[in-house]
Amino acid sequence: MKHFPRSLKTLAAALLLGAALTGASAMTYAQTADPTAAVSMVREWDKIFPKSDKVTHRKVSFKNRYGITLVGDLYLPKNRAGGKLPAIAVSGPFGAVKEQSSGLYAQTLAERGFVTLAFDGSYTGESGGQPRNMPSPDINTEDFSAAVDYLGLLPEVNRERIGILGICGWGGFALNAAISDTRVKAVATSTMYDITRVAAKGYNDSTDAEARYKMKQEINEARWKAAKNGYADLLPPNNLTAEQITAETPKFIADYSNFYTTKRGFHPRAVNSNPAGSWATTGMLSMINMPILQYAAELRAPALVVHGEKAHSRYFSEDAFKALGSKNKELYIVPNASHVDLYDNQAGKIPFDKFEQFFQANLK
Repeated sequence: MKHFPRSLKTLAAALLLGAALTGASAMTYAQTADPTAAVSMVREWDKIFPKSDKVTHRKVSFKNRYGITLVGDLYLPKNRAGGKLPAIAVSGPFGAVKEQSSGLYAQTLAERGFVTLAFDGSYTGESGGQPRNMPSPDINTEDFSAAVDYLGLLPEVNRERIGILGICGWGGFALNAAISDTRVKAVATSTMYDITRVAAKGYNDSTDAEARYKMKQEINEARWKAAKNGYADLLPPNNLTAEQITAETPKFIADYSNFYTTKRGFHPRAVNSNPAGSWATTGMLSMINMPILQYAAELRAPALVVHGEKAHSRYFSEDAFKALGSKNKELYIVPNASHVDLYDNQAGKIPFDKFEQFFQANLK
């Protein structure tokens, strides 16, 4: 997840929104005749990680119940024996695409015997939905259930053995989907954010009601201009460039930039890598007003919540874990890991063994 305004003076209150409203730009790409259709389905390998020779990969598409076409990468183990396999749907981080972290997680877990699906959420990446880059707590939760639908209809998959895994902001959506969708037999998160909480309350819940009201006023004033442009206006880029990072820049903001704007993690379809803009100017209204995880105590599926010891976002996982009603749940803290350390395996800190053990134990 990365979605900061250019100014870093009021980080908590300005998260996702802030000064960005004054610099909106109209979107001029990825418009299609059918607003629900896939934007593209690139066939060549364009991931930030190397292709494995242990899995079979193919590009796929499927619809959610709102009629939006989602595009994903399906990974199947090459050495699979006969019979149906357990499956895992993966997405995130918030503002990323399946060619980044979620694809790495999916491919690695497929190497370990699971059918996996990394997908782009609605309105982002190759998936359909217009205007572009429009987040929604409801639709993004639904996207996970649509991925479960798709996996459960595959001949290679045992539909009674499907789990989901969300990274960063999609960790919150994964938990929300597992609360709603009783078909999800196990849910895991990695370096989780609750995007609705941070959008409404800022980091460490530092935004009070008055500041939140002013934030909503700014967004709603921006709607007049956005409405004239089909709500396609975008906030400025999320991430600082290398030249803008100074000694005063908080480390986690520099970490985001060092991932999304460099060869390490850049992808041209990612909201967080886009140098021309980021989220839609009206996009955070529903995030502020419609909190997820309201029925966390009713979750019954086994849950694994993974976070880095040194991550600025660690409290999201700790608080969500406490709220979950699952009798079978675990909070796993990765020693010395930052938030972004769990985006790729550059630091060798993603606990893939832990994820494998969790899903093997609970998708049976």
